[in-house]
Amino acid sequence: MRKNRLFKRGGGFLHPKISPHSKKNKGENNKMAFTVATFIAFTVLVAVLSWWKTRDDDLSTKEGYFLAGRGLPGIVIAGSLMMTNLSAEQLVGTNGQAFAGNMSTMAWEATSAFALIVLAFVFLPKLLRGGIATIPEFFEMRYDTFTMRLFSLLFLIAYVVTMLPTILYSGAVALVKIFDLESMFGISYFSAITIICIGTGIIGMCYAVFGGLKAVAYSDTINGIGLIIGGFAIPILGILALGKLDGGGFMAGLDHLISATPEKMNAWSAPNALPPEVPWPLLLTGMFVNNLFYWATNQSIIQRSLGGKNLAESQKGAIWAGFFKCLDVFVIVLPGIIAFQLLAANGQMDTSVGMAADQAYPLLVMKVLPKPLMGFFAAVMFGAILSSFNSVLNSASTIFTLNVWQPIWGKQASNSKVVKVGQIFGTVVGVVSIAIAPFVMFFGTGIMNFINECWGFFSMPLLTAVLFGLLSKKAPAIAPKIVIPIHIVLYGLTKVIPFFSRFHYLYVVFALFVLECIIYAICIKVSPRQLAWEMPDAKVMDMTPWKSGKVWAIAGAAVVAIMYLIFSPLGIGA
Repeated sequence: MRKNRLFKRGGGFLHPKISPHSKKNKGENNKMAFTVATFIAFTVLVAVLSWWKTRDDDLSTKEGYFLAGRGLPGIVIAGSLMMTNLSAEQLVGTNGQAFAGNMSTMAWEATSAFALIVLAFVFLPKLLRGGIATIPEFFEMRYDTFTMRLFSLLFLIAYVVTMLPTILYSGAVALVKIFDLESMFGISYFSAITIICIGTGIIGMCYAVFGGLKAVAYSDTINGIGLIIGGFAIPILGILALGKLDGGGFMAGLDHLISATPEKMNAWSAPNALPPEVPWPLLLTGMFVNNLFYWATNQSIIQRSLGGKNLAESQKGAIWAGFFKCLDVFVIVLPGIIAFQLLAANGQMDTSVGMAADQAYPLLVMKVLPKPLMGFFAAVMFGAILSSFNSVLNSASTIFTLNVWQPIWGKQASNSKVVKVGQIFGTVVGVVSIAIAPFVMFFGTGIMNFINECWGFFSMPLLTAVLFGLLSKKAPAIAPKIVIPIHIVLYGLTKVIPFFSRFHYLYVVFALFVLECIIYAICIKVSPRQLAWEMPDAKVMDMTPWKSGKVWAIAGAAVVAIMYLIFSPLGIGA
C-alpha cells in the first residue's frame, strides 16, 4: 500500500467504501480549493506589482520595449538572469538528472559562475561599448549581413522548436501533478499536459508581448523571491522526511542523506560516464565552453545584461548571478538525490533517465510539502515557467524584428510600427510553441538532455563567432560561413554513428570547439580581414567598470571550488 500511495496524489483518491459526500472528501475538496485560491492570489500579486513598476514606461520605442530603456540595475539583472535560466525545466529536468545519476549534474549550475565572470569582464565591456541590442546585430556589425541573418534564423529555430515548447511542457509536468488534473477532470495525462501548456503559454504571451523586457525583468525578480522561499523549502522538508525514516529530525535526515547513498553525493564522475552524469574532465573543457555559449552569447540570457543602466550594473548582475547559480545546487540538484532516497531507494520507482526521472521532483513536492502551501508552491512554479517562457519569447521577438524584419521590410518604419511587428511575431511564435509543447513528453532522453543536445547543433559556431569577433581584429567574414555547416554536419553525424554513443556529448562539443578555433586561425592566416576591426563607441552609457568586481569574481570562483571539495571523495561523496 505504501508503494501505491506515492503515486496517488497525496492520498486524494477515493476509497471504494467511502461515500463521495464524506467528511474526508469534503476535507480534500477544501484543501484543493485553498490550493487554487493561494495559487491565484500569488499569481495576481506578481502581475499587479509588475504592472505597477512599469506603468509609466514608454514602450513605443525600440530601446524601451526590447531593452527596458537601458535602465536595469544590477540586482534586477541578476534576478532576471536567474529566473530566465531557472524555470520548471530546471527544477524538473535537472533534479531528474540527479535522481537518475549523482551530484555531478551540479556542473550545469555551479560552473556557470566561471562563464558569468568571463561575460562580466570580457564580453560586456565590448558589447555595451558598441550599444549592441542583439547578438545577431553584433554579427552584422563585425562580419556581414548574411552572417547576421544566418545566426538569427538558427536562434529562432532553437527558440521555437526547442526552448519554448520544453519550458511549457516541463512546467506542465509539475502543475498537472500538484493539481491532479487527471482525476479532477477525468482526462488523460496528455490532455492534462495540453491544458496547462495552453493556459501558461497564453499568460506568458501577455507578459512578453504587451509588457516588453522591463515587465519581464521585474516579474522575473518578484517570482525569484517566491522561488527562493519555495525552492529551498523542498530540500529542507525532504531532509526532515528522511529524518523521520530513522526516527529523528533534521540532523538525522542530513546524516541519512549523506550516508545512505554516498555514491550519489559525489560530483566527480568517471571520465567515461554518460548522461545524465557529467565526467570530471569536462568541468573546465566541454562544460565550460557550453556554459560560456549559454551565458555570454545566448540572446535570451545576455539581453538582460545588455539592458543595464551602465557597465558597472551589468557586471554586478552577471557576477551576482554566478553566486546564485551556486545556491541553485541546493534547489535543483540536491532534491533529486533526496527524491531517490525517499521514493526510489527501495525499488518503488523507475530510476531511468527520461519521463520517469522527470517526475521525481513533482512527486517529492507532493510527498513533503504541507497541503496549505501547495498553492503557493504551484504559483512559484507557474512564475518560474512564465519567467523563462516570456523571456525567451521576448528575445525571439527582438531578434526577428530588429535583425530580420526591419533591415529588409521596415527600414523606414516608425518606432511604434517596429514594436507592433515585434508583438505580432511574438504572438505567432507563442501559438506555435504551445502547439508543439505537449509532444515533448514523447522524447525519452529527459528534459534537460533533450534541450542541451539540441543546442549542441549550433552552440559552438555561435560562441567562436563571438569570441573571434571580439578578440581578433583580423577574423574574416568567411570564417563563420565555413564553420556553421561543418559543425552542423559533424555534430549531426555523432548522433547517428553508434561509435560516438560511448562518449558524453560534451566531449564532442569541446572537440568541435577546438576544431572550429583552428578553422578561424587558418582563415585569419590565409584570408585576414583587410581593415583591422574595432568596436565603435556608441556612447549609450557610462562604461566605468565595477570597482569591486574582481574581488567578487574571485570569491565566486572560490565558492565553486569549495562546493566541489565538499561533494567529492575527500568530502561527503564516495
